[in-house]
Amino acid sequence: MRVLVVEDEPLLAEAIRDGLRLEAIAADLAGDGDTALELLSINSYDIAVLDRDIPGPPGDEIARRIVASGSGTPILMLTAADRIDDLASGFGLGADDYLTKPFALRELVLRLRALDRRRAHHRPPVREIAGLRLDPFRREVFRDGRYIALTRKQFAVLEVLVAAEGGVISAEELLERAWDENADPFTNAVRITVSALRKRLGEPRLIATVPGVGYRIDTPSDGVDRG
Repeated sequence: MRVLVVEDEPLLAEAIRDGLRLEAIAADLAGDGDTALELLSINSYDIAVLDRDIPGPPGDEIARRIVASGSGTPILMLTAADRIDDLASGFGLGADDYLTKPFALRELVLRLRALDRRRAHHRPPVREIAGLRLDPFRREVFRDGRYIALTRKQFAVLEVLVAAEGGVISAEELLERAWDENADPFTNAVRITVSALRKRLGEPRLIATVPGVGYRIDTPSDGVDRG
């Protein structure tokens, strides 16, 4: 399990990280909201542990961003407040669990494991095609056993293509499913993203262009244009 711990008290944050490591739980630390958002943009986490009162974007804003991303990452809120109104507002933002300070590390570990088990029942299937392995739950991609780091948008595009299982997906459909409703229909964002994705995936190319139609995942021997 890999978790993000957002806590601005250095000693407490380090104690949590060290304690979780003893329980075989990997933890990345963020001492402010900006760092937390940066880490969330480049890494996939099983759970986010958020202190509500932190410098920069507060924990509540981080929670909103996580929920809006659609990643499904469970959120455990840490706070010194234990009033019902505070609990209600936290759950209203999308928090899955709540722990008030001070707390025992053992309780935190138990809650994290419970959240991880709960999420495991709803994990989307791992998809494999043409040597490509895509895990939507962990947001990980491997090609022939080699890990490939992708941006969120590249992952979203690849996920749509892989789910089609070799079927052709038009640029318009990719724009609709991997971008939001405000995306410009005349933008070249799809072409640029597919081009960057091809470079990340390496040779031989896996994303084929079907002229005048769209894109699809194919094996290298099908003769379809990959330009």
